[in-house]
Amino acid sequence: MDRTLQTAFPHVYCELDFTNPLELSVATILSAQCTDVRVNLTTPALFRRYRSAEDYAGADRTELEEMIRSTGFYRNKANSIMGLGQALVERFDGEVPNNLRDLVSLPGFGRKTANVVLGNAFGVPGITVDTHFGRLVQRWKWTDETDPVKIEHAVGELIERKNWTDLSHRVIFHGRRVCHSRKPACGVCVLAADCPSYGLGPVEKSEAAKLVKGPETDHLLALAGM
Repeated sequence: MDRTLQTAFPHVYCELDFTNPLELSVATILSAQCTDVRVNLTTPALFRRYRSAEDYAGADRTELEEMIRSTGFYRNKANSIMGLGQALVERFDGEVPNNLRDLVSLPGFGRKTANVVLGNAFGVPGITVDTHFGRLVQRWKWTDETDPVKIEHAVGELIERKNWTDLSHRVIFHGRRVCHSRKPACGVCVLAADCPSYGLGPVEKSEAAKLVKGPETDHLLALAGM
């Protein structure tokens, strides 16, 4: 199934826009219960205004909250971002650390956020268990675990460590483009032959094709013989 997903999504990437580990850390905090598209609309002005951990540590709360308001839960996110800046200044010379133990000790960071930053900013393999990832690996019967940390470890035993980051992207891409939570596009899914949950969504190709989203739509439908 992983090899098939590599064919479906040969070029995968983090869909959050960033240029350095600090920007990715902040963008990932903002992405909680918010779309990447909305975050990417918010961060250009934010990153121009705040360029360092020191900037976030000393931010004016009202100004910061207003800049991130559109991402939702902006008060909690402002707390996390300002706390992140303060922790980086006090403990890591203003730099984002490149290991899991230190990352998960930071405000706003859990294992999911840490693995996003490790895999995409530092090239350290990590499995990112977001809602799409957890939903799909259960749908595929890769694991019966429901706890994100247990899912991370269970899937990590199935896939080579060097592939963890790209696997995370491929599964998330597939969840966003094809294998939707309520109505998956089963009829045009590249994993149809191997998926134990095939048939949860429409199996007629013409109907399923209408459900496919994203820039890879033409490529995915071509793989399905359309």
